[in-house]
Amino acid sequence: MSNNISLKQLRVFVGITQHRTLTTAAEAMFLSKAAVSMALSELEKQLGNPLFDRVNHRLILNQEGIKLLPLADEILNRASNITALFDQNSPAVGTLKIGASDTIGNHLLPAMLSSFRLQHQHYSQQIFISNSALICQKLLDFELDIALIEGQAQYKDLTSTVFNQDEMCIIAAPSHPLVQQDCVNIVDLENSEWVLRESGSGSRTFFMHHLAQQIENWQESFELNTTESLINCVAAGLGFGCLSALAAQYALKDGRVNQLKLPATMHRQFWLVLHKDKYQTPLLRQFINFCHQGNFLQSS
Repeated sequence: MSNNISLKQLRVFVGITQHRTLTTAAEAMFLSKAAVSMALSELEKQLGNPLFDRVNHRLILNQEGIKLLPLADEILNRASNITALFDQNSPAVGTLKIGASDTIGNHLLPAMLSSFRLQHQHYSQQIFISNSALICQKLLDFELDIALIEGQAQYKDLTSTVFNQDEMCIIAAPSHPLVQQDCVNIVDLENSEWVLRESGSGSRTFFMHHLAQQIENWQESFELNTTESLINCVAAGLGFGCLSALAAQYALKDGRVNQLKLPATMHRQFWLVLHKDKYQTPLLRQFINFCHQGNFLQSS
């Protein structure tokens, strides 16, 4: 068995894990399907093991492939940083792939990246915004370098640390009677209807863990996958909403919805999440430190 595994073979392998088929992987890497197929075949032959299960024209990573993925990711990242060792003007090179849950991605990350670019003169970042569950899955698949989400990741291969916090609020249509009350208690929310985000979102998780358990009788009016649609449904009187004060700020300012006056503020933490086997390039370490230092402006 030859041990001359090439960087091209590893790039093809990682590309296939991200795109699931030879055709889409080839298109993404600007290679022919035949070249991608040959590179994978040679790699599997050299290793003496198949790396994927072939299911309905799709390539599903098997246990041998799962073992190789973090090593291939590290080798490719180390290779891309070799030139930086000799370039004093580029202490951190490469593209940073950042995943963010909706509230962070839409309301906090833009200010963070603006500050990061100013401080470190690094301008190559990719952003993927979705709910926390999908973000974590992409981290597990090594499709992202880092994730900033609104709940702690419950996966054994992911590590989570707090980097900021957020205030939550309950919103209602301006015409709702509770809007006029100086203080709204949990008992006032009995027999209420709620407009909620989809399963896997940070705001739904917060509602289920912190509010739903205190309200004996409540109903889900609608389940939606965007914050804007949630706000619009609340404004139309279809139920209460529980979401980040950051996400609600413009609708509150415009008077489309009103915030209920609870006796205590509700806080949740923002988490920085990494794969435990992810190789931390100089660029990734810079961004991790930047997030924990908190030297960026948060929207108010």
